[in-house]
Amino acid sequence: MNGPGGDGPGGAGGRGGAGGPGAVLQVAVNGSRGARDGGAVPMTPRDLTESAVEAVAAGAGEVLVHPRTPCGRESLSPRVVGPLLEEMRGAGVRVPLSVPAAVDAEPDPAGRLERVRSWTVLPDRAQVRFAEPGAGTLGRALLERGVAVDALVPLGGGAGPEPLARFLEWAPPDHGRVRLVVEPAEADPALVAALRWLPPVPVLLYGRDAAAWPVLRMAARCGAGARTGLGDVLHLPDGRPARSNAELVSAARELRDAATATAGIR
Repeated sequence: MNGPGGDGPGGAGGRGGAGGPGAVLQVAVNGSRGARDGGAVPMTPRDLTESAVEAVAAGAGEVLVHPRTPCGRESLSPRVVGPLLEEMRGAGVRVPLSVPAAVDAEPDPAGRLERVRSWTVLPDRAQVRFAEPGAGTLGRALLERGVAVDALVPLGGGAGPEPLARFLEWAPPDHGRVRLVVEPAEADPALVAALRWLPPVPVLLYGRDAAAWPVLRMAARCGAGARTGLGDVLHLPDGRPARSNAELVSAARELRDAATATAGIR
C-alpha cells in the first residue's frame, strides 16, 4: 500500500484521488457537536448546507454530515436524511456526500439495517464503525444499495484490536467501493506503518481535538486522505477558535501543502 511518498498507506489518496497534495480532503461539518460547542457549529439544515457550500469552495473534496431531527437528535430516517441531501445537492454541493450509519443515530443493529434499506435518497458514501456490532452486515447492505462504504477503525488510545480485526475478517463484495477510515488516538507513525499490509483500499486518516492537526500532518506526509471540520476540531492549528468549516479547510490545505513539501511529496 505504498503511496506517492513511498512508505505510507497510499491506496489512500489512491482511488479517491492522487496521493500527497491531491489526496482527498473531507470536511466533517457538524459531527456529534451541538449548540453547547459554540455558534460556529452549524445546526439547522440551511446552516449545514451553507457551511458545506463554503467548505467546498475553500477546497473540501467531500462532505460528511450528521443528519439531525428538528430537536437535534441524530437520525437515519429517510425523512431526515433525504431532504438534507437534496437541499445540499440543490444548493450546488457537487462533491460526494457522506453520512454516518452509527449507534448515535440508531442503537439497534437491526434498526440501522432497516433505516438504510428504507432510504429514498442515497448518499454517495456512508460511514460504518467497525467498533459497533453488525458492521459487516451493514456495510454489505450499503454496497448492495450502491452506497460506497467508509469503514471506520479507531487505533491506539483505548481502542483494542477488535475493530481492525473485524474489518480484516470482512469480505466486501467490491473493494473498489470501500475505503478504510482510520482514527488514530495520536499521530504515531508506527500505527500508520501497520496499515501497509492491509487490503488494497484507499485510506483516510483523521484525529479529533488535540490529535486533529498532528494526524492531518501525518496523513499529508504519507500521502493519505485526510479530514477536518468542526465535527472533529474547534480550533485552528495556532490555537485560535475556528469561525467556520471553510476556515478549517483553508488551514488544512495550507498545513498539508507545507507538510508534503517538507516530506518531498510533489
